[in-house]
Amino acid sequence: MSDYRRIADRIADDIATGRLRPGQRLPPQRAFARRRGIAPSTAGRVYGELVRRGLVVGEVGRGTFVRAAPDGPAGQALTEPGPAAAPVNLELNYPVAPGQPELLAPVLAPLLRPDVLAEALLPAAATGTEAAREAAATLLTTPGWRPAPERLLFTGNARQAIAAVLASLVRPGGRVGVEQLTYPLVKEIAARLGITLVPLAGDAAGLLPEAVAAAHRSAPLSALYIQPTLHNPTSLTTSGPRLLQLAQLVHDLNLPVVEDRIWSFLREPGDPLAVHAPALTHVVDGLSKRVAPGLTAGFLVVPPHRVAAVGDAVRSGGWSAGRFALEAAVRWTGEGTVARLVAAKRADAVRRQRILAEELAGFTVRSEPGAYFAWWELPAPWRADTFTAAAAAHGIAVTPGPAFAVAPGHTPDAVRLGLASAPEPDLRRALRTLAHVAARRAGDRTGP
Repeated sequence: MSDYRRIADRIADDIATGRLRPGQRLPPQRAFARRRGIAPSTAGRVYGELVRRGLVVGEVGRGTFVRAAPDGPAGQALTEPGPAAAPVNLELNYPVAPGQPELLAPVLAPLLRPDVLAEALLPAAATGTEAAREAAATLLTTPGWRPAPERLLFTGNARQAIAAVLASLVRPGGRVGVEQLTYPLVKEIAARLGITLVPLAGDAAGLLPEAVAAAHRSAPLSALYIQPTLHNPTSLTTSGPRLLQLAQLVHDLNLPVVEDRIWSFLREPGDPLAVHAPALTHVVDGLSKRVAPGLTAGFLVVPPHRVAAVGDAVRSGGWSAGRFALEAAVRWTGEGTVARLVAAKRADAVRRQRILAEELAGFTVRSEPGAYFAWWELPAPWRADTFTAAAAAHGIAVTPGPAFAVAPGHTPDAVRLGLASAPEPDLRRALRTLAHVAARRAGDRTGP
């Protein structure tokens, strides 16, 4: 028992003398055990003792970090949470409109009648039902585009829709072009499918066509995955002229596109890339953000000649939507419930962006007034991993920038803030706390 405490004492000395700096990451416990010639269980006790002493902070899935140096009143460490702090998760990003359950429940009630429920519990095909196709086509309609119902397919959620399209388009070992910062689950899907993601540069107008062309010349791309509307995590929306340039390019290259529009409902309707490149574009959308993740469906609008291939991928992957969820979606759409929720969530996102602007004034934050997330470029000398650890020590979960970065691209010293899930008072408190931590570490004593 005393052995692990003596090792902890030596690590504590290294921290006190500055040999281990605030924010520095300790080796994984198994690596630490090998270096010290001790058992992994002993290494676990060492790390546990350091946590108990308040010298390090551990974050599941990311590692163990030296706590930031004492710098506050009465020597309070930057990573020490206040006595009244409660956990706030700014990683989760599922919006809930005020009164949402009350809006949803009456529409579901008829589905619980035994005769209706028996039908709703039957399996659903990838093509859904005629009513579901019509409802989804209506929901996805924009001023210049209404998807043909016969081109619609359904999955359990939008993530499954992305997986099904990529599985149908790209063989293992194939290359898919993506924005330099992309949806983290696309990285996981690609890894499971044996797909290589190729990071592509962009600017303030969106993805650069010349970056796509250059990557394709280097080694042919099998597809392109993009989020042109409210890109996650930066909130960027591709300009109209740039969208036209991209459409012309993919037409010239005969390059299939997966267009993720899951957040597009927060903006006034804009036409998708599919308007300009209908024979190549696979549109992905769903109800998880518009309505709720617990009872949702994913939508796929695919080129006519691709319906059978993508449908086969949906079936073989086990990604089909539940019939009950499709029946609920039809009713929520037809009764106007989805439209009311969208209006409420747009207003809610604007309020939360105001809170963000007030609490992070003076910092470099990229977002849009109607978005449910923001990209915070951290002040020096913060790194994404150490700031994430410091935030976690205050009971606040944020998503580190590297989670969105695609190798071998630049690893950004930034974090994404999800604004949708926390109650507004908790969101304000969390943002104020993060601003205080960031300003103090950056040497700015004028922060809140």
